[in-house]
Amino acid sequence: MKRLTQLTVLSVSTALVLAACGSKEEKPSADPGTKGEQPAGKEKLDLNWLVMVGNTTAQLPSDKSKDFVMKAIEEKFNVNLKLDYAPSGNDYLTKLNTRVAGGDIPDMFHLTGTDSSKYILDKVPADMTKWVNATNMPNYFKYWISDLEMQRYQIHNVFMRAPIPFNREQFMSHYVRKDWIDALNKKDPSLNLKVPTNYDEYIAVAKAFTFNDPDGNGKNDTYGITAAANGNAIPRDFPEWLKNGLAPGFFIENGYFIDTGSDIRLSNVLADLKKLLDMKVVDPDWFLNKPGQQFEKVQQGKAGIFYATARDAVFEKSPNSIQKKTRDVTGQPAEFVPFNIAPNNPISYEALPGNPWMLSSKTSEEKIKRTIEILDWLAGPEGFLLTHYGEEGKHYKKEGNKIIVDPDAYKRDIVDNGSFLDIWGSVFSTRTIMPTKLGLEYVNPNETDRDREIAKTVSSYKYTLLGTNLAPVPGMDLAAFRKQLYSYQNKILFEEKDVSNWPKYREELMTKYQGKGLFEGYASQVAAALKQDIKFKAEN
Repeated sequence: MKRLTQLTVLSVSTALVLAACGSKEEKPSADPGTKGEQPAGKEKLDLNWLVMVGNTTAQLPSDKSKDFVMKAIEEKFNVNLKLDYAPSGNDYLTKLNTRVAGGDIPDMFHLTGTDSSKYILDKVPADMTKWVNATNMPNYFKYWISDLEMQRYQIHNVFMRAPIPFNREQFMSHYVRKDWIDALNKKDPSLNLKVPTNYDEYIAVAKAFTFNDPDGNGKNDTYGITAAANGNAIPRDFPEWLKNGLAPGFFIENGYFIDTGSDIRLSNVLADLKKLLDMKVVDPDWFLNKPGQQFEKVQQGKAGIFYATARDAVFEKSPNSIQKKTRDVTGQPAEFVPFNIAPNNPISYEALPGNPWMLSSKTSEEKIKRTIEILDWLAGPEGFLLTHYGEEGKHYKKEGNKIIVDPDAYKRDIVDNGSFLDIWGSVFSTRTIMPTKLGLEYVNPNETDRDREIAKTVSSYKYTLLGTNLAPVPGMDLAAFRKQLYSYQNKILFEEKDVSNWPKYREELMTKYQGKGLFEGYASQVAAALKQDIKFKAEN
C-alpha cells in the first residue's frame, strides 16, 4: 500500500497547486496540461488498444477519412493507433486472453473488475504509480476520479488498475407499455389496469398483456414481461427482486454485509418467480435471451414490460430508444413509461467506479507516456466533447455551458456511419455519460419535456450506500462459487416443486464453495472503506 500512499500524496499536493492557480468559476474551455500543439521532434509511435463497447452493432467507419476522432488523435499526438474493440462479455475476454497468451498484450485494455483481479495476480498489467497521478493526468483527477475513490479501487496491495470515468447518475427502471394498458381498459373497463405502483398491479398488467390481446391483432402472441438471462443467472430484470428488497447486488443491513444472490431471503424471490413462470406471462425465451435480445422482443411488439438502465431507454426520438424502435418496427403508437413497484426499497447501490483500464507490463515507457497523454485528453473537455457529440460547429454548438446537438448532422455523419462515437465514447468513459462533471449541460433538441421528466423520475429512485469496489479474496474461487450458486438457483426455479431446499443449498455454498470466506473478505473491505464494524452472517 506504500505506492497507494505515494499516489494520494502526489495527487492531493498537485490538486492543491491546481486549485491555487484557478477558481471553481473557471470555464472548462481548455484542457489542463494540453495546449493543442505537440513538442517538436516527438517520435511517431504505433499504439494498440483493446476496449469493451456497450453497443453491439456499433463499428468504426470503413472509410477512415470519416473518423474525425481517429484523425484528431493521430495528428495531435503523432501516433498510429490501432483501436480494437468487442462487446463486453465472453467474446471480449476470449479475444483479450488469446492476445495475452500469444504475447501480444494491448498497450491499453479494459477488463471487468473480477477478471482484473486474476490479471493482476498474474502480473499482466503494468504498475501505474509512475504514470497515473494528477501531474500526468490532470483532467482525469480534476473531473472524474477522487483520490479516495482511487485508493478504494485498488486490490492486492498494488496499483495496477484505474477506473474508467463513470456516470454518477443512474437510470435503472422497469418500463411498461402504457398504450397497451389504455387499449385494454378501453376494450374492457372492468380490467381497471394501471401503470403499476405495487406488485399486485404489476401482476395484473402482466396477465392482461399475455391473455387479453393488447395489440388487437386477434392472435395469442404477446407476453407480459421479457428478460435476458444469457443461459446463466437469474437477471435483475424481474421486479420480484425489488419487491423483496433484494434488488441491489450487495448492501449493508444492520451492520451485516448482504450478498442478495445468496442471501437466505433469496427463497422469497425464487418463490415469486416460480409463481410468475407458472402464470405463463413471461417471454418463454427469457432464460436463453442474450443481453439485447429482450429489447428486440419488445421492439417486435411481443412483450410489454422490461428493465433498462439507459437514460434514453424510452425517449421519443433517440436512436437508441426502445420506444422509437418499437414504433419503427411495429408501426404501432407504442408508449412506454417507467414504473416502480416498491419505491421504498433501493433499486441498486449508489454509483461506484466500474470497469478498470490497465496498461501492458510489456509495453515501453514511451508508449505508456503517449497513451496516458491521449487518455487524459479524452478525459478533458476537448476530447470528451469530440468523442461524445462530434465536431463543434458541425454536430453541436455551445451556448454558455450548454451543449446543443444538431440531430440531423449527428445522424448523417455519425449514426449513419456505424454510430462510431458509441465506440469512441466507450474508450475512456461510457457511451451515455453526462458532461455534468465538466461543468457542462447536454441539451438535445430532440428531447421532449416528457423525456426529461422521465429521466428525472427514474434518477430519483432510491439507492443504497456500499462505499467501495470489492475484490475477490486471494485463494477464494469466486467463479466456482457463482457457478454453483446459479446452478442451485436454476434447479429450484425449473426442477423443484418449491423452494424448501434453499437453506440446505446455501449452507453448502457457504462451506464447500467458500461463500463464508468470500463475503467475510468483502465485509472487511467495506468496513475499512466506511470505517464501520461490518460483518457477514453465513448461518441462516
